[in-house]
Amino acid sequence: MNATTIAIIVFIFVYGLILTEKVHRAIAALLGGMLLILMGVLTQAKAIEHIDWNTLGLLVGMMIVVGITRRTGIFEYLGLKAVRVAKGEPIRILIALATVTAMLSSLLDNVTTVLLIIPIVFSITDKLDLDPMAFLISIIFSSNIGGTATLIGDPPNIMIGSQTHLGFIDFAVNLGPVVIMIHIATMAVFYFLHRRKLQVSAELKAELTKLDPILAIKNYGLLKKSLLVISLILVGFFLHQALHLESATIALSGAVLLMFITKEEPEDILLTVEWPTIFFFIGLFIVVGGLIETGLINSMAKWAFTATAGNFTLTGMLILWFSAIASAFVDNIPFVATMIPLIHQIGSLGGISPTELEPLWWALSLGACLGGNGTLIGASANVIVAGMAEKNGVRISFISFMKFAFPLMLLSVIISMLYLLAFYF
Repeated sequence: MNATTIAIIVFIFVYGLILTEKVHRAIAALLGGMLLILMGVLTQAKAIEHIDWNTLGLLVGMMIVVGITRRTGIFEYLGLKAVRVAKGEPIRILIALATVTAMLSSLLDNVTTVLLIIPIVFSITDKLDLDPMAFLISIIFSSNIGGTATLIGDPPNIMIGSQTHLGFIDFAVNLGPVVIMIHIATMAVFYFLHRRKLQVSAELKAELTKLDPILAIKNYGLLKKSLLVISLILVGFFLHQALHLESATIALSGAVLLMFITKEEPEDILLTVEWPTIFFFIGLFIVVGGLIETGLINSMAKWAFTATAGNFTLTGMLILWFSAIASAFVDNIPFVATMIPLIHQIGSLGGISPTELEPLWWALSLGACLGGNGTLIGASANVIVAGMAEKNGVRISFISFMKFAFPLMLLSVIISMLYLLAFYF
């Protein structure tokens, strides 16, 4: 067998293991990665090159910060506050949390946002004695949708911005309106599907709304230090391009600073890191790297472009849908890295100016970012939420998530398509 065939078989094998859930997804991904190296598809050095260390550094850094901050009781405080403001109505709380998540994801990034929001979700659902599943899925969707709106919200947008003339304002102006429409449509679906299921007794509502949220704070000294470091990290994320620093550097610096000023035991803090999730990403990056190194993803992208026969509108729609479907099953970071030079090539061959080429970048961004909502491993935020849920005793099944999420993802892509056709093509 040639290297391409082996890479395809291993990819399908890994997905089969994840779908059947016979073994933990981290073991499945690592097994696939090791098979590619052992069978000579990738060298160890090449495999390591395909691991996105910036993503992993960001995850580890923020997990440490959240792990220390959780000890202050701030998440329980915010949970009680949300319950009181929403008067104990679960569906209102779900929509409010999802909307806050979307807004934060557009200003920070979706991974950092879910790391901060998910502990609040569990605090609320525990107090209301509710199944957290609908809340968790709404957070996944809103984080990926919100992250689509700006340059810094999702890694694909950062990559597109760095390879083009497009800046923060360009993304916000061109993608912000459609993101708002998609978020409203998504929340409407959640409302109609869950408003009757998410019910709590009047007694419990009254009992919870009487509780004083301030009593949930356990350690004011630690809270002040945690909030200071989180503020510095958020400022760093917002200014990371101007500072010429990667997000991982900012997150890890904040984590080290917080450990230093709180004098927490490293052994205890490092146990709060979702290590199975980190190693799942390592394995998945290597497996997708096998598809890249053998040229399979590049060949698929080139075929997609030749199929449009130079029709600009058709090319844009194909980029949107091809990106969405592909990003649901493979990590969107290497996929977008492959697509960027191909779109540049379209501009060169067709004599298209950078300004005229812009609609294709919006199609790529919308497809790659929103497509991640299609499956449980389609985006980093999805995997993080699944890992945190598992640690809290809640298992999100790959199949059950996909049955609900994939059609809803398709709805968001249809809205994107209509938006692009109306204003750009």
